[in-house]
Amino acid sequence: MFKKQVFQRVGETRIVPISFKILAIFSILLLLSNFATNTINLILNQRQFFKLNNEIMVCRLKDLFSAAGNQYQISIFSGDRNAAVESIKSVARKGFELPSSYAAAFDRQGNILFELCADGEETDELEIQRLMVLEKEAVQRDDSQVFSDYTFCDKSALGRLNEAYETGIYDGSLTFETSKGEYFGVYKYQEEWQYYFVRAELRADTTRSTNMVLGVISLIIIILLAVFLIVGFNVFGRILANVKHITNSLYEMQKKQQLTCIDLSNAPNDDITYLAASFNSLSSTISNLLGIFQKFVSKDVVAKAYNEHQIRLEGSGQNLTILFSDIKSFTFRTETLGNDIIDLLNVHYDRVIHAVHVNKGVIGSIIGDAILAIYGTEDEKNKSLDSLEAAWTITDLTEKLRTKMIARREEIEKTRQLTESEEKVYKAVLIDVGVGIDGGNVFYGNIGSNEHMTNTVIGDNVNSASRLEGLTRIYHLPVICSEYIKQDVEAVTDKYVFYEIDTVQVKGKTEGKKIYYPVKKENTSEEQLEKFEIYSKGLKAYYEGDWTEARKLFKNCALECTEVFLERMGNGKAPADWSGIWTMTTK
Repeated sequence: MFKKQVFQRVGETRIVPISFKILAIFSILLLLSNFATNTINLILNQRQFFKLNNEIMVCRLKDLFSAAGNQYQISIFSGDRNAAVESIKSVARKGFELPSSYAAAFDRQGNILFELCADGEETDELEIQRLMVLEKEAVQRDDSQVFSDYTFCDKSALGRLNEAYETGIYDGSLTFETSKGEYFGVYKYQEEWQYYFVRAELRADTTRSTNMVLGVISLIIIILLAVFLIVGFNVFGRILANVKHITNSLYEMQKKQQLTCIDLSNAPNDDITYLAASFNSLSSTISNLLGIFQKFVSKDVVAKAYNEHQIRLEGSGQNLTILFSDIKSFTFRTETLGNDIIDLLNVHYDRVIHAVHVNKGVIGSIIGDAILAIYGTEDEKNKSLDSLEAAWTITDLTEKLRTKMIARREEIEKTRQLTESEEKVYKAVLIDVGVGIDGGNVFYGNIGSNEHMTNTVIGDNVNSASRLEGLTRIYHLPVICSEYIKQDVEAVTDKYVFYEIDTVQVKGKTEGKKIYYPVKKENTSEEQLEKFEIYSKGLKAYYEGDWTEARKLFKNCALECTEVFLERMGNGKAPADWSGIWTMTTK
């Protein structure tokens, strides 16, 4: 669960839990505070240790200095200088407490009387004399052996002591370097022996213990910090559980790109919950506005505005399918129903718009009793098939509504006859629609200005869809489509059969277009097939100018659409320049 939170992403941004940040900052501050406090404490203790150690070394030096004075007097009477030196060395050894404690005596030239170290190394005058003899013999033999300089090791420190001596300072503190490292200590010049007596400690011995203490303290701090982190993470996890719930809810909204309200039923009454409640209020407001926005513009525009956070005046040429649906005899219905026509339209459009959306279409515009739907903005491959599905859904819905009205009339007439006014209302609510469908390359996008814009589709194929819808009244067919729709649908399925109805030149055009009646194969009966077979033969004769044969076949067809041909041909013959194309004089 922790890993999921740390690596949770929104786009390319990694989302880190606030509890993790708080614990990380708290841990760093805690570590810095503990280490700083303990380091300062150790430095202060170390200084106090050095001070105490100096006081101890001064006491040891006093003992050594006193022993040196006594032994000097004894050596005068006994004449045994070496015994006196050994006695002084034994006193010096008693004060060694650290591994590299140091005591020495040397003159102003650096010549060593004795030099002792707690680790067992020692040098005195006799040893130096013996080594010097060996060195002299080696030189005489021309031996390659080289011996050390038998004087005090740090010439610089010796120079500082002599400078102080010249100014009348015969004791004090000093530091000097040896092969083991830096020493610090105290000295005092002994006039009788004419030697500097030194008592010192290796600095590394004192800092080693300090570092060991610091190491132990650091280990304890780290262990305690680990324990505190575990406890803190659990505590913070419980305290900030509401934050985790809120962030997870927001993450899901981001992933689904859908605003919802955060569940705060079990949230505590703190400021985080207040922020979440404020977000819920804002989310509800935005959702309501978005819902209102969706009702006035097409859903593809809403989706683009939601993703890009803006709407621009832009558009492009696209290959789309256009569906145009209109209510027949709308003027009569408006005159009869008056303002109640709005209620009837709302009932009708509630079903029609749903049918368009279910079949992946978007509403381009609603103009009075007409609706313009656009297909191909979501699924370009099946756009024409989707438009046919929507067209037949619309006609089926209006037919069902008419069936209900007829059944209602029959129910009323079981008890009484409809009045004249009721008869008009009854005829007015028997809505019938025509649907025209065409497609091709059109302009689709936003036009207008930055103050007011609208989403629209513009092109010849849009006008053509409107003209085809108008032809449904002439040919008494619910749906008429163009050859473009026929080819587009047949390229993806054989679900529909397209019956050629006529070749017409609609108003405003210079060329004739074949128009088709699309029917689902599963809904085509044998009787209907026979009728359309006769109709196709009659249409062929009509195209060829054999109107006598065409009239004969159309009369035997028993399809309503033949009436227009019988009226158009009358009892005459085809004109001499007959091309088979009928020119429409009205829209």
